[in-house]
Amino acid sequence: MWSNVQPGGQAEQVGRLILAAVVVLALPALPFGTYLIYPFVILTTWFHEMGHGLTALLLGQDFEQLEIYANGSGVAQSRVAADLSPLARAAIAAGGPLAPTLVGSLLIVASAHERMWRPALWGLSAAIFASVIIYGRSRGGYFVRPVVGAGIALIARRAQPGLVRFSLQFLGLLGALSMLSDFDYLFTERAVIDGRPMLSDTGQIEAALLLPHWVWAALILVTSAVMVGASLRYALDENRLRGRPTKRPANVLQFRRPKR
Repeated sequence: MWSNVQPGGQAEQVGRLILAAVVVLALPALPFGTYLIYPFVILTTWFHEMGHGLTALLLGQDFEQLEIYANGSGVAQSRVAADLSPLARAAIAAGGPLAPTLVGSLLIVASAHERMWRPALWGLSAAIFASVIIYGRSRGGYFVRPVVGAGIALIARRAQPGLVRFSLQFLGLLGALSMLSDFDYLFTERAVIDGRPMLSDTGQIEAALLLPHWVWAALILVTSAVMVGASLRYALDENRLRGRPTKRPANVLQFRRPKR
């Protein structure tokens, strides 16, 4: 039986991404799946909270510490100026829910280029360890994340190229699809984190920019969907996968069938 799937072609890329998505979505339903997915729950929380903190840094504020709790929730603590503009406060709040999708989309894009596979995993591992050293202030920060970081580094160093690529796609889709697991939180104005009631991210945006929190939740979801769609479109672009056609000498006759 002949296969119509060409190595490195679009069909193969679609199959790999579908497999990674199935693993991401099905893992919690497997026996002991809750335990298997736990390190990755911590990782997506890390994406989220680092998004808050790094956005604060980019806006000239102080990112002080990152706390991740055993139940997978977390808090990023930043010291901001009293006269910080409402728009900047809203941007820091939005940085959290947008960060996992942004990182996931970048990893999906990196998975399209073989030369980027291992460097992307090395970079992610280094960022995890750096955040533990600089900002970690909880058990989730000092135990789970180093284990995840070490696992990613081990794959980057030792694994076969196929596993390296799949790991990159898995982590990319894990971040990209986290918007689905955060759906309820996005549409909640207030939340209880580690026993403390506080405004949710969209609740903080509402407090800064007045429009209802559900409007901001919808905008964040749309923005996330656009990022994921753009990254998948790039990774699966048939022209890029096929490569540029070889330029033939001028004395070679070329016959092409017109497109229908």
